[in-house]
Amino acid sequence: PAVEEAGDASVSPGAGGGVNERRRHAHSAPSAHPGMAAAQGPVAPSSPEQNGAVPSEATKKDQNLKRGNWGNQIEFVLTSVGYAVGLGNVWRFPYLCYRNGGGAFMFPYFIMLIFCGIPLFFMELSFGQFASQGCLGVWRISPMFKGVGYGMMVVSTYIGIYYNVVICIAFYYFFSSMTPVLPWTYCNNPWNTPDCMSVLDNPNITNGSQPPALPGNVSQALNQTLKRTSPSEEYWRLYVLKLSDDIGNFGEVRLPLLGCLGVSWVVVFLCLIRGVKSSGKVVYFTATFPYVVLTILFIRGVTLEGAFTGIMYYLTPQWDKILEAKVWGDAASQIFYSLGCAWGGLITMASYNKFHNNCYRDSVIISITNCATSVYAGFVIFSILGFMANHLGVDVSRVADHGPGLAFVAYPEALTLLPIAPLWSLLFFFMLILLGLGTQFCLLETLVTAIVDEVGNEWILQKKTYVTLGVAVAGFLLGIPLTSQAGIYWLLLMDNYAASFSLVIISCIMCVSIMYIYGHQNYFQDIQMMLGFPPPLFFQICWRFVSPAIIFPLHPDKAQIPMVGSNGSSRLQDSRI
Repeated sequence: PAVEEAGDASVSPGAGGGVNERRRHAHSAPSAHPGMAAAQGPVAPSSPEQNGAVPSEATKKDQNLKRGNWGNQIEFVLTSVGYAVGLGNVWRFPYLCYRNGGGAFMFPYFIMLIFCGIPLFFMELSFGQFASQGCLGVWRISPMFKGVGYGMMVVSTYIGIYYNVVICIAFYYFFSSMTPVLPWTYCNNPWNTPDCMSVLDNPNITNGSQPPALPGNVSQALNQTLKRTSPSEEYWRLYVLKLSDDIGNFGEVRLPLLGCLGVSWVVVFLCLIRGVKSSGKVVYFTATFPYVVLTILFIRGVTLEGAFTGIMYYLTPQWDKILEAKVWGDAASQIFYSLGCAWGGLITMASYNKFHNNCYRDSVIISITNCATSVYAGFVIFSILGFMANHLGVDVSRVADHGPGLAFVAYPEALTLLPIAPLWSLLFFFMLILLGLGTQFCLLETLVTAIVDEVGNEWILQKKTYVTLGVAVAGFLLGIPLTSQAGIYWLLLMDNYAASFSLVIISCIMCVSIMYIYGHQNYFQDIQMMLGFPPPLFFQICWRFVSPAIIFPLHPDKAQIPMVGSNGSSRLQDSRI
């Protein structure tokens, strides 16, 4: 088509010499579209077998010598798992599940995984792997759509700024847990208010009973019960954040949070100091140890009294809710956002694969692992919340929460009820730190790779460490306002708007541009040349029709931005992190 020819003509001459050479050796694959060839850097030629396997003697040549590759395929899989499995798997999915019909929610959730999640995941991995370019360089196939790459960079920048602030708060709680008694256990601290009531300070409020009332003053006792705030909530609002009364009132920068933010960025930079060569080694720990912690917390949780009630609250199906459109919308949104599609990270990570790597297999493994982790985390969360509800004598819905409310208020309060509470708190927040770092590594690498690939000369390739340092320093400086007394307001505002409807637009345009502008036949031939077999018919249909039809109607709920109550006190609303 004329549009394709125009796109190809815009590519600088000689940019695709490596792939053109490989195409002359790929006897089993038809000639692929030259536009995609132009996006590929120099790669040593090799030919896959018909079944997609690469002969062992050819694997040494199946590398991008200029940009480098993963040390082995396990590093790529672990990095992608760490990228996809983030904080949302722990503190958003379990809440969505119980709110949308418990076990019944699993049905639309896995339907959306099959028809939307895995196909889009495979598309991005194959796109980046074939081109061996970041989220900007891949659009040499059709320069008119390069704005999609810039959109991915903007999204990754926004998320990278505030995501590390969440990690820094987890660092703060981790350090605060290194005490014999957790600081949010009792109400005898200088920051506590008269409304604070701890279940350990006041055993009379457990088992559903009210605080003792003065004779003849029942209404006062009732008001006291209704106004009760937990020590964990006051620790979060009045000590950690020192929350201001309005989003425009920044107040002072919280120096402890600023210090933890610096620690977060230093850790991220050191892990990426040599690009994928260093981060590929770090993920052996950061991507696997959270599962060790989840298992420890799961074993501890299910042995507690009331855990079974919490788990049943999480899983009990309410089949009538399957007929509600909102349930299907939540399932599609959770799949779409939790896998990290349209952020640019998947394209970036896949660009460091060897050319003939079986990214089809990887996409299925990583997507299923991500969703299985979400389900598993639900058992961990609701077993502890069920124990807490049983201890307080209230319904599980009274203690269930999500987002920062779960991570920094509800779950920490539940941990105070356990023997050796500081140990469980250290494990929980260390798990949150590792989950956050796994995603943050890829966000930073996405930006660095896009910049280096765009400039593309030898000098910047040699100075990539300095580019990484510059991006990390810029991220730290831009994150400073989020450590102020109004910082959490801005964090939630960015979370609700930065990675929401923009991702739907980016993903839809990507599907249309690849399938209808570049051409679906060209793309299928490229995949056949790369893998040794064309994409299965199911994926061809999903890419062209089903997946865009599913994601286009998605529009996340209106942002639940911070508001100020009528009494002047601030109320933090729901987060979608």
